[in-house]
Amino acid sequence: MSVLVGPETRLLVQGATGGEGSLHTRLCKEYGTNVVAGVTPGREGQDVAGVPVFNTVEKAVRETGANTSIIFVPAAFATDAMYEAIYAGIKLVVCITDGTPTLDMVRVRRMIRGTETIVIGPNCPGLISPGKAKVGIMPADAFRPGNVGMVTRSGTLLYDAAAQITAQGLGQSTAIGIGGDPIVGTTMIQALTWHSQDPECEAIVLIGEIGGTAEQEAAEYIKSEVKKPVVAFIAGASAPPGRRMGHAGAIISGGRGTAAEKKAALTAAGVVVTDNPAEIGLTAKRVLESRR
Repeated sequence: MSVLVGPETRLLVQGATGGEGSLHTRLCKEYGTNVVAGVTPGREGQDVAGVPVFNTVEKAVRETGANTSIIFVPAAFATDAMYEAIYAGIKLVVCITDGTPTLDMVRVRRMIRGTETIVIGPNCPGLISPGKAKVGIMPADAFRPGNVGMVTRSGTLLYDAAAQITAQGLGQSTAIGIGGDPIVGTTMIQALTWHSQDPECEAIVLIGEIGGTAEQEAAEYIKSEVKKPVVAFIAGASAPPGRRMGHAGAIISGGRGTAAEKKAALTAAGVVVTDNPAEIGLTAKRVLESRR
């Protein structure tokens, strides 16, 4: 079993003929993901790495049976791209694009409420179930099949932590980058739920950062609902209050969202928190070994 993506994935790439879109169409296909269609208005009849391009998502879904979309379009058009995928019945929409307005994501969240559609992102690296499917921009060689589920707000830290886990002789069941914006389609709690329900996942690595209260909310959920061991790292401990650090959501405001608050909440929930990002993989290995 994998979380959200696997052999059943039929991937559609929105913005497939652009620079990033064409690159990752090829890389996802080379990884083994079943990439069935691309969409760029006005480019129907072309192909990217042998993948046919359509003018609309609706037509691409009708003709190829696409059930998953990854979005590589400029920020000004990303919201419309998400709307189009949702209206076309795509079940999993992964928006890589950075710079999507926060208010637009409020509307997207409202649109998918009560539907079967899941939105990952925006401003995210996507997700991967190693050896099964990659729907994202992560370097594939950092990952290998294994038993550690991952959820993170940071793409860069996802890649680094995954490489550490792989170097420890472990691997990942599914790694999900939910994105670093203040409002994203999928919350940490949702991702934790999926990992908790995945029989291939034996431990979870959670990588958070300053800003907002997602990690504190995740801590409450872990304390009451998650039976698997969780390792966490919180980035941005040295950031000054009121200063944006990288992600739009990574800002401390009104004394809330500090690294210390998040670490305290996670520790109180029984999570093993490491202060050193270079020891995430080693900590995950120690936690798993202590359970055996």
